[in-house]
Amino acid sequence: MKSDYLLIGSALLLAIGLGLILGYTHGSAGFNAAYPVSGASLQVSIKTTGFPAMVGVPLSLLGALLLIAAIISAIARHIPVSTRP
Repeated sequence: MKSDYLLIGSALLLAIGLGLILGYTHGSAGFNAAYPVSGASLQVSIKTTGFPAMVGVPLSLLGALLLIAAIISAIARHIPVSTRP
């Protein structure tokens, strides 16, 4: 299978899955800058409930798996195959 189709499929599944998860999120984000820099912090709290959570997570995971398969397929296509008997 061509890695192009795997890449397109993974991008679509990731976009739909993350779009569902992040589109229906109830949460907050905060950033505190400080001196010295070791005191700086970033806090992100997201909560998605219902249908978007049940569908978004599996679609995102499937998209990530297809992305890994596309990378492996693209690498394998560049490895020469020996035709010697």
